[in-house]
Amino acid sequence: MAAGSIHVHPGEGKGTRSIELRLRELKQLFNSMDPSPFRERDLDGDAEEFIESWAQEFPADAPLTLRVHLEEWPAQDPTELIREAVHNYFAYRARQDDLDFRRMMQQGRTSLLIGLVFLAGCLIAIKTLAGSSSDTWAGVLRESLTIAGWVAMWRPMQIYLYDWWPVRRRLRIHTKLSLMPVEVIPKAKA
Repeated sequence: MAAGSIHVHPGEGKGTRSIELRLRELKQLFNSMDPSPFRERDLDGDAEEFIESWAQEFPADAPLTLRVHLEEWPAQDPTELIREAVHNYFAYRARQDDLDFRRMMQQGRTSLLIGLVFLAGCLIAIKTLAGSSSDTWAGVLRESLTIAGWVAMWRPMQIYLYDWWPVRRRLRIHTKLSLMPVEVIPKAKA
């Protein structure tokens, strides 16, 4: 985002936080490689990253406002265009996050089923093959099958205990950004 900068400071009223985005021109906000019309275009990667990172810095329940300061004001008022583009982009990202979450939960259910079946198979094999034999090799086989069975449970445990948190956090942030007020402010003339 050449010549653009992002400044953040607490906003006024009811704990609203403001993300201040300073741009030379409107096209700095959008991904230059995306041929879509402005309302459907991807945001510039740097702009997106900074908006998201500052949104994460503020308390989760704090309302946000995006203020875009433009040095070069276009012929037509860009306020509605920018508001709609920002909302559309983050709403799209929220839908992607929701899809990622649902896929992760499906993968968790599948891997849990596979893990439980494999663990049960290992426990049955322990009883059947190693039985109550006190032979050293029987002990090694019992321990190996026990470890293998529990290792099969690793992935579903990882998904259900840890992996879903970041996806849900991203979903909440993108949803919040898709609904935040967006103000476009022309640079004050000296």
